[in-house]
Amino acid sequence: MRILVVGGGGREHALVWKLSRSPKVSDIFCAPGNGGISRIAACVDTAATDTAGLLALARKERIDLVVVGPEAALAAGITDAFEAAGIPIFGPREAASRIETSKVFAKTLMEKYAIPTASFKVFTSYDAALARIKALVPPYVVKADGLCAGKGAYVIDSAEEGEKALRELFIDRVHGAAGDRVIVEDFLLGIEASYLALCDGTSVLPLPPSQDHKALLDGDKGPNTGGMGAYTPVPFIDSGLAAEIDASIMKRTVDGLKAEGIPYKGVLYGGLMLGRAGASVAKPYVLEFNARFGDPETQPILFRMESDLLPVIAACAEGDLQKAGPMAWKKGVAVCVVVASGGYPEKPEKGKLIKGLADAEGQEDVFVFHAGTTRKGDDYYTSGGRVLGVTALGATYAEAIERAYGAVSCISFEGMQYRKDIGKKALGIA
Repeated sequence: MRILVVGGGGREHALVWKLSRSPKVSDIFCAPGNGGISRIAACVDTAATDTAGLLALARKERIDLVVVGPEAALAAGITDAFEAAGIPIFGPREAASRIETSKVFAKTLMEKYAIPTASFKVFTSYDAALARIKALVPPYVVKADGLCAGKGAYVIDSAEEGEKALRELFIDRVHGAAGDRVIVEDFLLGIEASYLALCDGTSVLPLPPSQDHKALLDGDKGPNTGGMGAYTPVPFIDSGLAAEIDASIMKRTVDGLKAEGIPYKGVLYGGLMLGRAGASVAKPYVLEFNARFGDPETQPILFRMESDLLPVIAACAEGDLQKAGPMAWKKGVAVCVVVASGGYPEKPEKGKLIKGLADAEGQEDVFVFHAGTTRKGDDYYTSGGRVLGVTALGATYAEAIERAYGAVSCISFEGMQYRKDIGKKALGIA
């Protein structure tokens, strides 16, 4: 098969890498790709949101299956266009992708179909929202309705912070039209986890749960980012809790969307808060949904995947997961540490020479997924905020963490920054 992967980040490098290992794949194209992807796929300088350009590329190269990475492409209606053209594609249609692109749509759906989430109210004006938060006792959460690259949620600890967040969204328009509608919701306390499942419109096939690290700095301090690292599996989701998540959240959401006339095919990603009752996890709640593979969760999940990825995503695209065989997973733990540019997330520096990649990639059970890189001959340079996802496999959490950071220590570039505590939340639980 000839495959086109849409996107150019670390998630897409992981998808290209995993698909390239399938015996059924003959050629892989990636648009636009990045420096690391260019080593294993033909990169084409077409933007992920250029649907017409991607259609022309797919026709020219006789593509058998398209795999969509970023949410912006889904929001632009890429799946609708490719299905209309008769080209198989993996990813939800525009209407279904609203589960991510509109927090209001997602929260309203959850409320209607009794999917556990925090209580909320929707506001379209600064004054009404301000009156609401003045009646609340912090902490609470303020969220922009639309896409904000993972930076549209504000955890509010004081009245002053709440007023500032509303001013940024409604008046300063820091996220543009994404802040036309704003949600104010209850604050949920517990442990966060990422729960991804493959969907064919009716059935749900879960992937191993993972945990992302959104904040820039150790100890979950500093500004939110697109994600500074992740690991899988997580020790606090046992088989019983996973079954509850599957039934009360993932399957109920897919069933709800189907009942609304919006069949969901692709990856459904639940950003969950697992409430605590004493020392044990009590109940899962949805913080948000995403309509695609997570980044950086995809990197450790696929690095740990033993079986072929292609049959399951092709079956999703066809609307029949029963055609796919069972998935198999390597024993142990996978950890991904994101290495970012100086100035990230506000103003990432670019064009810095990356040193030590060969040494890092030479480590046992390590792979370096590229995110924001460009390639010039044998050299690689930074070209974005998140630059690399250094991913390692180990028999235990401690071993995987040590192996990942050992590889990170081989790499250097001017302004390089990364968290030193990725995966350590699991050490006291496992």
